[in-house]
Amino acid sequence: MALAKNFLVSLLFALIATHVAVAQVGGLLSGLLGPIHIDGVLFCSLNGQIDIINGTTTPVFPNALVQLRCGAGNVVSSTTTNGSGVFSLVLDPLQNILSSLLSNCSLVVTTPLSTCNASLPSIGLLQSPLQLVGKTLVGLLSTVNLGATGFQLLPNLI
Repeated sequence: MALAKNFLVSLLFALIATHVAVAQVGGLLSGLLGPIHIDGVLFCSLNGQIDIINGTTTPVFPNALVQLRCGAGNVVSSTTTNGSGVFSLVLDPLQNILSSLLSNCSLVVTTPLSTCNASLPSIGLLQSPLQLVGKTLVGLLSTVNLGATGFQLLPNLI
């Protein structure tokens, strides 16, 4: 009888300890397990942003290749803008650490600007660091949203 009582008490403590450990780990990982989204709209300009020139707005940059590059230029992910200049990348948070993305990665547009406007340079890349835009709760997952801080033309790179 004492053996059965000790077994039940041990089982109860194990269940409580497991529940507490899972809650603590779940709380720590809940923000990491949702996907990381990098979204934006690319415009056909020297800085990839919308400009108003002579009362007209800058057109979007469709069919442009946008790459996420980290470290020494390693391509982590890539996508192509749609007809509205919109791009979207979705990353796995278990393979891409948020702090590393923000400090060590940038968005790079490899399609020459001259493809959307012949008066713009045909050599050079648009590049932008990343910034945290916010978090969105989708069900039980917390989705991290990142965006470009502002593209700059790097004229000597192809």
